[in-house]
Amino acid sequence: MDKQISKYDLVVIGSGPGGYVAAIRAGQLGMKTAIVEKSDLGGVCLNWGCIPSKSLLRNAEVLNLINEADKFGIEVSGVEADFSKAISRSRSVVSKLTQGIGYLLKKNKVDVYEGTASFMNESTIFVESSNTSLEARNVVIAAGARQRDLPGLNIDGNGVITSRHALELDILPKSVVIIGGGATGAEFAYLYKSYGVEVTIVEMMDRILPQEDEDISKELTRSFTKAGISIVTSSQVKSIDNNDGSVVVEVHGGSDELKIECEKVLVAVGVQPNSDQIGIENTKVETKNGFIVIDDDMKTNVDGIYAIGDITGKLLLAHVASEQAVIAVENIAGLDHSTMDYSLMPRAVYCRPQVASFGMTEAQAAETGRELKIGKFPLAASGKALALSETEGFIKVVSDAEIGDILGVHMIGAEVTELLGEAGMTKMLEGTTSELGSLVHPHPTISECLKEAGLATENLAIHM
Repeated sequence: MDKQISKYDLVVIGSGPGGYVAAIRAGQLGMKTAIVEKSDLGGVCLNWGCIPSKSLLRNAEVLNLINEADKFGIEVSGVEADFSKAISRSRSVVSKLTQGIGYLLKKNKVDVYEGTASFMNESTIFVESSNTSLEARNVVIAAGARQRDLPGLNIDGNGVITSRHALELDILPKSVVIIGGGATGAEFAYLYKSYGVEVTIVEMMDRILPQEDEDISKELTRSFTKAGISIVTSSQVKSIDNNDGSVVVEVHGGSDELKIECEKVLVAVGVQPNSDQIGIENTKVETKNGFIVIDDDMKTNVDGIYAIGDITGKLLLAHVASEQAVIAVENIAGLDHSTMDYSLMPRAVYCRPQVASFGMTEAQAAETGRELKIGKFPLAASGKALALSETEGFIKVVSDAEIGDILGVHMIGAEVTELLGEAGMTKMLEGTTSELGSLVHPHPTISECLKEAGLATENLAIHM
């Protein structure tokens, strides 16, 4: 078959939350655009990450609510939780969204190529399965990242699995060891424990969610421990012995040694960029430890080649990739565009209680030498939280003592991820804790706690 050649203003490699947004925005701006995807539209996030995991976490919430029904004067008996149906529901949700992305790409006249993309040179992309070459004036690399290979951890998809495998696993293990106490580890720990699985988290750092404010980590540890989740910190996995349905994990923490027997090991730590899978060696694009080096405009060191999302290693979050996509495409189009302050990007963990934050932790803010004022308000003092019977957690505001500038907001509790937009907007509009505290919030809502935390920086909280 003769090789076909097609010319485009923009070719996007990868259709995750960075890639498909880049393609759609380019289509809106009238660029002749193509997107190349080797698997399913939506990438890892939509198909095997953000969306199916949140669908399963919703199942866990419903199950927990049923199990706690007696608190609300409701007697429930004979409850059976079919995890395979939870998996089926999550796949159904994914299917609807992938179809939606396909529709949006078509609506914006984006050509979709199925297959593995590989650079032939800096302006030519070869799509293997269709034997097609795409000549591009500009390229946006959005090829993502994958689970990192770790020494001594033989990920076989059976006894030792990744989150990708876990999202297909329709038969629950009786026990699981989760390696990594970050966002993914915390979410799966909550999910599995909700279904009665014996869960142990092993974290190399001295606390789970080590990137979050220390007070948040302590509160989540307390909540998880109360729920029966075992947490082993300041420890590393030295070996995994996998024998026909039984896995023994050897953990070292200083001079201590621990052997944990379980049915499955879930590896939820570390990724490696997919830059080694796209023929980047046929270009002069600069990489560092495999991650593509970019500037504030998402440009690489090669004219006309941009990179966004996990493959840049900047901040491995879907919404960050989407915003990078818009910046890159608008830069290509010659438009004025926003810039990104990665330190202010919102972060969310969807376990129970939820964790939500942006900006500097108290410790990071203290390192800047500023005089700080901290406002903290417990959900136990919230009328809405009490009505929901969801009183775990608090909201914490870190501010500059002199001018009231909001340096960071850290939240743990029921539905606090929904408050990130308000907190982020206040910061973007250069609002202070005074303005946050003076804004009238609807009553009763969890959002009132954010107002009270702002007031608390000046010891003016009303309901505490």
